[in-house]
Amino acid sequence: MVRRSLRQKLQKFAGLCGWEERLRVRGGDKAREGQEDSKISGEGLLGEVGPSNKVKRSCPSCGPEPGGEEKKGRGNPISVQLFPPELVEHIISFLPVRDVVALGQTCHYFHEVCDAEGVWRRICRRLSPRLREQGSGVRPWKRAAILNYTKGLYFQAFGGRRRCLNKSVAPLLAHGYRRFLPTKDHVFILDYAGTLFFLKNALVSSTLGQIQWKRACRYVVLCRGAKDFASDPRCDTVYRKYLYVLATREQLEVVGSTGSQACDCVEVYLQSSGQRVFKMTFHHSMSFKQIVLVGQETQRALLLLTEEGKIYSLVVNETQLDQPRSYTVQLALRKVSRCLPHLRVTCMASNQSSTLYITAFDPLDQQMPLALSLPAKVLFCALGYNHLGLVDEFGRIFMQGNNRYGQLGTGDKMDRGEPTQVLYLQHPIALWCGLNHSLVLSQGSDFSKELLGCGCGAGGRLPGWPKGSASFVKLHVKVPLCACSLCSTRECLYMLSSHDIEHHPAYRDLPASKVVGTPEPNPRAGVLQDPGGTAWACKEYLNQIHSCSTLQDRMAKMKQIVGWMPLMAAQKDFFWEALDLLQKAAGGVSQGPPNP
Repeated sequence: MVRRSLRQKLQKFAGLCGWEERLRVRGGDKAREGQEDSKISGEGLLGEVGPSNKVKRSCPSCGPEPGGEEKKGRGNPISVQLFPPELVEHIISFLPVRDVVALGQTCHYFHEVCDAEGVWRRICRRLSPRLREQGSGVRPWKRAAILNYTKGLYFQAFGGRRRCLNKSVAPLLAHGYRRFLPTKDHVFILDYAGTLFFLKNALVSSTLGQIQWKRACRYVVLCRGAKDFASDPRCDTVYRKYLYVLATREQLEVVGSTGSQACDCVEVYLQSSGQRVFKMTFHHSMSFKQIVLVGQETQRALLLLTEEGKIYSLVVNETQLDQPRSYTVQLALRKVSRCLPHLRVTCMASNQSSTLYITAFDPLDQQMPLALSLPAKVLFCALGYNHLGLVDEFGRIFMQGNNRYGQLGTGDKMDRGEPTQVLYLQHPIALWCGLNHSLVLSQGSDFSKELLGCGCGAGGRLPGWPKGSASFVKLHVKVPLCACSLCSTRECLYMLSSHDIEHHPAYRDLPASKVVGTPEPNPRAGVLQDPGGTAWACKEYLNQIHSCSTLQDRMAKMKQIVGWMPLMAAQKDFFWEALDLLQKAAGGVSQGPPNP
């Protein structure tokens, strides 16, 4: 059947070529003297056959080129739509992903062809030959192809002479990157197929024949069927000795029987070698989706979130995990789920001594606890050593906690007991809180991404700002185009790149009545004088500049204000460079970002 189908396609294509040959003969001797060129127009791809058998591109829906008359050496054009669709899709599938997307934006015909699942199935098989299933979603093959095309783990070391962005090894078996976690010596990555990869640091030989220590240059498969994983919640990776993996395994129903059923379990691995040292299996009726850790090594509490939004906990002693013995641990319902059974938890975050829960928002529920007074629903959060960050449904960032080093980004060093909004930042892609600094991954109006940071800058934690900053400033880091999450350790900054076409920003438009700094409407004017609060913010910026005593302090404050304002990346670089020139002309020393 396959050979018959291919034979029919070839016969159809041969008949088309014969028709093209007749067109060429009909053109006369003038057609033999012409030369062909090609160009792309708005609505499609047309071709005409000449002596050199080249194809000319023009619009099939608009007909011939303007002018109407045939030029010297040219016959009648034919449409590319006469070619078999399978042949066109097969040819397009050999293009790079970037070119396929660009070609699909040229006209309506190529938009439909380049958006076909057959094209993306071939591209996905080319990018990931070992991927057997297309995954889930409305567009499974396109989603799988883009996930594998954009996947990448980038890192930038804080120490050393060369402080540039590097890319780790990319596992060929990985189906996109969902999340990652750096430990003391290595990095662990979980893909969308549930495979957990172990990226190792190793000694390798450089192109000059020198032996050098390279980060995340080799990989092995640690386990399959993983749902989530966690390690010591402290920011210092020295304490991350063990890796806890929440996975699904097949278990025998009864001893001696052949039947099996899926059960969730927690497996503990040594981060240094990847050896499994402990395993605990739960009843098949309990299904979990997230795991976090809290507490010290001797009283390590494992918090497990079920699909129904309930939280269970168990306590283990990490100092005894390497001893070969078997014992039973007790799984208990957490207090928040026991005392408030109607409360459904959707996500968790933890540090060494605290846990943050994001619950399902129900405005009609009068009994729902509001431990943190926020005016809107929280989408995601980040929990540091002694401060936290929240992002609500309108894309606003709220910070709370200790502010000794300015890690809250509020422009001062005053502690906040309540969530305080960072006015000049909106719609972040990712938020991360560390020991005494915070990072925000944002996207500009021109779709370029940049990394902002505040707090302590010691040890290179804020590249380009060694003295730190009490406000969020742009860091000297080249951010990948598809970066989606980040993490910082004592030695290195990590950014995960992955684009999921089914994950769209869930931010809503903020009502005008809730905009901070929006004045009251004037009945006589009929419209708001300052609907976005821009004038109010500029007045506050001027007051901050006037409060500075010296010219150098005012220049430094102006550089911070430029970083706060919602400008494009090129505009910010222009203002920073202009301020550097003015500061040098005044006899000062430049402290801002370098020349772009």
